[in-house]
This record gives sequence, structure tokens and C-alpha cells, in this order.
Amino acid sequence: MKVIVDQDACTGSGQCVLIAPGVFDQRDEDGIVTLLHDTPEPGLQEDVREAARICPALAITLTTS
Repeated sequence: MKVIVDQDACTGSGQCVLIAPGVFDQRDEDGIVTLLHDTPEPGLQEDVREAARICPALAITLTTS
């Protein structure tokens, strides 16, 4: 799994950080998502899928490569 975030689309809701803090973080100045790991370990992948699913801005994309 590869994770891609669209910082321009992100609204800073922080749901991704709450669900998968080992993969996502937020910039201090504006709350926009930052990606800590673009290829999460298998144990984190279900949380990352959930974070992408509930992102209100649809700013998280997952690929299989």
C-alpha cells in the first residue's frame, strides 16, 4: 500500500491523525495533514484505510503499488 495526501484539499479536521497517528500528522501552523510514512507497515494498513474512508475532504488516496 502507498499513501498519497493532497494537502491542497485537506481541511485540517485531524481525523486521520486520530485514527493512524503513526502515519499522519498535522502542521502546527494550520493543521494541514503531513505524511509520516507513505508505505505503512501491514499492522497499520487497516487504520490507514479507515482514515482515508472518513476523511471529509477526500484528501487521502491509497494505491496498491
